[in-house]
Amino acid sequence: QVQLVESGGGLVQAGGSLRLSCVASGNIHSIGTMTWYRQAPGKERELVADITSGGNTKYADSVRDRFTISRIDTKNTMYLQMNNLRPEDTAVYYCKMISWPSAYWGQGTQVTVSS
Repeated sequence: QVQLVESGGGLVQAGGSLRLSCVASGNIHSIGTMTWYRQAPGKERELVADITSGGNTKYADSVRDRFTISRIDTKNTMYLQMNNLRPEDTAVYYCKMISWPSAYWGQGTQVTVSS
């Protein structure tokens, strides 16, 4: 049984920063790619950023140069540093972890950016 728990969400003014964390626990053999997704009200879930086990990263165009994804495998933890937040970043943020052959999701953390 593997669980992912996100934290670090909250309410912030436009231009502010937040750091999200995703901690994995349970019977983890190895961790592959880890991904942050978000889902705004009335919209589909979208990929925000991902990071491979080798440290390669990918970002959505809308967050590139504002968000930074990182991971510390010895802590089974992934982070998303979010700077210069905009109202359109408001969403529930979810983390996903691949531990082959399975994929695991967290329950999400709410990020609200006020204008």
